Amino acid sequence: MHSFSAADIPEDWRALLGDYFESSEWQALQTNLRTELNKEGDKICPEPQNFFKALTLTPLAKVKVVILGQDPYHSPGLAQGLAFSIPGDIPSNSREFPSSLRNISKALALEGFGALPNGDLHHWAEQGVLLLNTALSVKLGEAGSHANLGWKSLIDRLIGGLAHQKTRLVWMLWGGHAQSKLPLIENDPGQLILQSSHPSGLGVYKTAQPFLEPGGIASCGHFTTANEWLIEHQQSPIHWVDSHASPVDKDLFTLID
Repeated sequence: MHSFSAADIPEDWRALLGDYFESSEWQALQTNLRTELNKEGDKICPEPQNFFKALTLTPLAKVKVVILGQDPYHSPGLAQGLAFSIPGDIPSNSREFPSSLRNISKALALEGFGALPNGDLHHWAEQGVLLLNTALSVKLGEAGSHANLGWKSLIDRLIGGLAHQKTRLVWMLWGGHAQSKLPLIENDPGQLILQSSHPSGLGVYKTAQPFLEPGGIASCGHFTTANEWLIEHQQSPIHWVDSHASPVDKDLFTLID
């Protein structure tokens, strides 16, 4: 059985967290997670060894862009430990393919990058895009079920520490939950903060800053803006679409959100 400890977090990120591991908040999270793992570990998404995959694939020194999600996917076989990402073998024309990813792909195509070939975003993480959920576990079939286990204290310390330590980051805050982290970011200089509605089918058009314009005629432009910022600050842009991956299904843009 997975024990869940500070050793699960990569060393560079542990250093960023500093004395957090001496806090009552960390002790509570550790106790709560161990209880859940012992009680119903086979029903927790993603697998415990993937709780910190975002931190493992994107070392602190490499972070250029931060995209904040909320929960891991709670449907079977989707959660990978990376916000918004799913296994590449999930057919894009299946109902398992999340509307958020479908709309992210639409935005990329509208911005001229092309559509995502599949839903696996490992290639983003490996280029310095931190795909961080604000809760790193969930019970199968129950959205938000681990939101109160104590993840908030850990993630808030990570976000605040990252913004304080690194300048010239791009933050993509999609939806109200991600935007609630704004106070942890905005007081540190040199950050580019991009905000819009959440890309899910429920909210993509529904704010004054839509992720996609109604009718799908334009996107929020975040991917283009991020690359322009990175180039301006002498960093390499992100290759948002992996041309070597399996081709996208032609029905990706025809399904209802």
